[in-house]
Amino acid sequence: MKIKVPHTLVLLFGMMVLALLSTYVLPQGEFETVKNDEGKAVVVPNSYKEFPDKSLLSFWSLFTILPKAFADSQGIIFFIFIIGGALAVIKSTGVIDAFLGKLLEKFGTRPQILIVFSMLVFAIGSSTLGMAEEYLPFIPILVAMCFGMRMDALSAVGVMVVGYGVGYGTAAINPFTVMIAQEVAEVPPTSGIWYRIVWMIPFFLVGWHHVQKYAIGVRKDPSMSLTKDIEQIRIQPAKEYPKLTKIHGIILLLTIFALCLIVYGISSWHWYLTELGAVFFGLAVTVVIVYRLNPSRAAKTFGIGASELTMTALLIGFARSIALLLEEGQVLHTVVNALAAPLQSAGPEVASVGMYLFQSVLNFFVPSGSGQAYVTMPLMAPIADLTGVSRQVAVLAYQFGDGFTNMLVPTNAVLMGILGIAGIPYDKWFKFIIPLMVKFWILGSIALVVAVVLGYR
Repeated sequence: MKIKVPHTLVLLFGMMVLALLSTYVLPQGEFETVKNDEGKAVVVPNSYKEFPDKSLLSFWSLFTILPKAFADSQGIIFFIFIIGGALAVIKSTGVIDAFLGKLLEKFGTRPQILIVFSMLVFAIGSSTLGMAEEYLPFIPILVAMCFGMRMDALSAVGVMVVGYGVGYGTAAINPFTVMIAQEVAEVPPTSGIWYRIVWMIPFFLVGWHHVQKYAIGVRKDPSMSLTKDIEQIRIQPAKEYPKLTKIHGIILLLTIFALCLIVYGISSWHWYLTELGAVFFGLAVTVVIVYRLNPSRAAKTFGIGASELTMTALLIGFARSIALLLEEGQVLHTVVNALAAPLQSAGPEVASVGMYLFQSVLNFFVPSGSGQAYVTMPLMAPIADLTGVSRQVAVLAYQFGDGFTNMLVPTNAVLMGILGIAGIPYDKWFKFIIPLMVKFWILGSIALVVAVVLGYR
């Protein structure tokens, strides 16, 4: 009997109902808060007090809270729409297809080089631009090349999924995950980037070793293939893909310049969502001019790209509604106090690992990275204050839990789409990926403990 998991919006609405009901049964209370050196409000440990009188929210609040949540999240929602439109304009030039196609063409006959360079490109794309769905068209090319080099389709899927999973888990400036989580946790945007980049290296090496060991093993002995007992679709690569031209090179350089400008602007000029959105929109306009795109067609492409992130925007609004219900029902601090109690007694190092495991489990139910940030960070940020863990570490625990678990959970639409195109049953993929997930859970726990010891902020 198959268990059908409801759509994420259904799950989030169910969590909204539970949040409202919890305001009826839980005691109301709050912690004292003080301003830290950065001027951010942090809770004072052991200061939680219950209110003597209780006031209840009406059932109508379940519906009025949603418009409030969208208004409260408008900055990040509009930022996401701008990014979606800008990336669509860039993609319409063929530069992404041409770059990846050139990579596969150049290294297609050398499996070891193909594996490491392809994984690295997927990881960097996800770490910086939050790319995931954009990789789907390249599965047929990867699978066909792996077949041509006597490897199987699972090898191709491993290259792509593990690559983008590492990129998401150790994201440097992914606007859909780390920047949203830092905003909710009131942490300076892109701060702590050095630690995430440092840890991307061991995570990438562990993932690369896992994929290459399997792929080269299948190449040497086909009987080692986990998919040897199923009939696989012999996918043929596209006969042609866009050639990487000089104008494509210019667009790549413009994109890299824009990303560097964002990092510098945030660190030196205190830029935030307004300025970041302006950079992405400016990049899109520049690409239209440089590539000589038809303005009307580019505008339509921009709108389509923005519309493709409508579901992401809805998830953010619904997720924010959960925290707002708990806040307006005055039980958010009650929940935080209950969750923090066992973690406080365990110490900050164990608390950080506990946050990681909590985020990993929750990703099954809320596979949207941005949605998960809005669901959990309102709870994790004050828990971090109470347990002696910096909010930056709490954000890192969220990143690990969301990014790495994306490679495992069947509720992740991108993962299931990749498996479907490649003709890989989920149970075969599970057998392949679960040993790597165990390694990542262990390595991630070590990274979090080290972050606590170093005072990572």
